[in-house]
Amino acid sequence: MSETFLDKAYAVQGADAVRKLYDDWAAGYDADLDETGYATPRRVAAVLRAEMADPAAPVLDFGCGTGLSGAALAAAGFTTIDGVDVSDGMLDQARAKALYRNVDLIGEADSLTDRAGCYAGIVAIGVIGPGGAPADVIERLWAILPSGGRFAVSFNDHTLRDPAFVARLEACVANGAGRILVREHGDHLRGRGIGATVFVLAKS
Repeated sequence: MSETFLDKAYAVQGADAVRKLYDDWAAGYDADLDETGYATPRRVAAVLRAEMADPAAPVLDFGCGTGLSGAALAAAGFTTIDGVDVSDGMLDQARAKALYRNVDLIGEADSLTDRAGCYAGIVAIGVIGPGGAPADVIERLWAILPSGGRFAVSFNDHTLRDPAFVARLEACVANGAGRILVREHGDHLRGRGIGATVFVLAKS
């Protein structure tokens, strides 16, 4: 059996290789994920909506890809969504969905400091982990979130094998800097029997 894009996604290393993989995958990404029963965007959007009082408040979809996460956020009632990603090919697909207020290309090491305080919520859905965004993205996103903001992130089972990712989340809320409101394991890719833990953090 030939290796699929999804198989490659868990093994790819290096920013250039990751970008190329997702550029090449962009046209077929939605169909491939739908076939595997991709549940995480809906799960994240639902728990974030339950923890945010105002669905019109701006939300940043970090690593928005083709816009599957944006579609889930919109379906949950969010109305002001910006998307950023490292892949031009993925962003072309996201723009075509007309779900986002703004869609922007970012560099892998972009600090995002120009967006500090701009969002009541930030999501990173199926983005951070092996083959994806590095662990230090957690601190970068937490740093730009304002007091009272919500950070929703998912770690699939592959990522959860490395306890450093959850440890970095827990470090964000240490010493009263915030708190973890939601920590819920459930389906990620149903067709492959892969789960994910969804977290929602509140910044003090």
